[in-house]
Amino acid sequence: MGLLPALDRHAGGVFQYSATMMDALAGIAKQERAVELVALVPDRAPAMQTQLEAQGWRVAPATPPRSGARGAAGRLVGEGPHRDALRWLRRRAAGGAGAGARKDDVNSFSRRDDLGDWWRAQGVDLVIFPQPHPWAFEAGVPSIVAIHDLQHRLQPEFPEVSADGEWARREYVFRNCARSAAGILVDSDVGKEQLLQFYGQYGAKADAVHVLPFLPASTMPRDVPAAARIAVRERFHLPPDYIFYPAQFWPHKNHARIIEALEQLKGNHGLTVHAVFCGSHADAVRERQFALLTDMAERCGVADQIHVLGFVDDNELAALYAGARALVMPTFFGPTNIPLLEAWALGCPVLTSDIPGVREQMGDAALLVDPRRVDLIADGIRRLWTDGALRTSLAERGAQRLALYGPADFRARLRAALNSALPALR
Repeated sequence: MGLLPALDRHAGGVFQYSATMMDALAGIAKQERAVELVALVPDRAPAMQTQLEAQGWRVAPATPPRSGARGAAGRLVGEGPHRDALRWLRRRAAGGAGAGARKDDVNSFSRRDDLGDWWRAQGVDLVIFPQPHPWAFEAGVPSIVAIHDLQHRLQPEFPEVSADGEWARREYVFRNCARSAAGILVDSDVGKEQLLQFYGQYGAKADAVHVLPFLPASTMPRDVPAAARIAVRERFHLPPDYIFYPAQFWPHKNHARIIEALEQLKGNHGLTVHAVFCGSHADAVRERQFALLTDMAERCGVADQIHVLGFVDDNELAALYAGARALVMPTFFGPTNIPLLEAWALGCPVLTSDIPGVREQMGDAALLVDPRRVDLIADGIRRLWTDGALRTSLAERGAQRLALYGPADFRARLRAALNSALPALR
């Protein structure tokens, strides 16, 4: 079994999901002696290679070696989703995604037989993708693909899933993955319903879609001593009490309504609530959104209550969860989300969005609010900020729900999905 892992820690949830997937596959391989694990990684990741081999993985380059001027240029650009997006855009500009395709035809694609031949030469029979990727169908090797959300279909008004050709790029990858893969992994029953709703007409089959709920990140510690909480506050110059939101600055993350809620709390209730944000704003959409949020905080008179930390490592992230009065995550996107589980794992009560998927994920162990309603977000923050008994109750209920589904359950569900893909290998 091959895996194309996300190795960039700055990638957020998909990196954490890859780490969880690798742990589960390593456990399966220990029980199934006929299974060999092959990590397909960029050829310029020697440190990661050593770490993977220590965990029982055989490491192979994800792409065949190149030589000459073309190879040198390729090494400068590097492989990965960005390179495949460029290839796809070049094909579109040339007249279609595949031979004879219309310019608007996302149903056709060119084969990457060089990849398929290379992977088979490495002994790989099946490739697992922790996120949608064009190689899953272009290489012609049986694949299992995780599709975490279909927000370009559900909420195309957000630029991060639609602007500058992003809608078409996603549709090309998601649609062809959904109908070509031997198995599709989704994080919830709601996710399965949505996938079949949009892609059943293109060939996605219900018995090929497997519900594999998220786990908290395996890379993050669960036990955070008081000294570590104090140390992270001192390092980032944080107040003793704060609400927390670890999220990149995409518009759908809805930082704006948190800022407006802080203004309401100060003006209507005399509460000065500090908010800690961590996450990047490294591209045009996020940079533009971050600038808007900075201006909004100034206009609302709460700029001194907003603490932006940028990227933090796993130990610091755990300490920030453990020291927060609450995780406040009024995101517009689901179906489900990993930070909600991380908060539960570290005893942090949760306020989040009352949307399909998250509603079922949280049950009665979180305050659920309409993410469009600033007044409801503000009221939820006020309740969590002032009511210690409520915080304790939510944290306890979260821990109870978290205990119902653990690594062994994840591994068993993943094993079932792998077994269902065996006919495709034959």
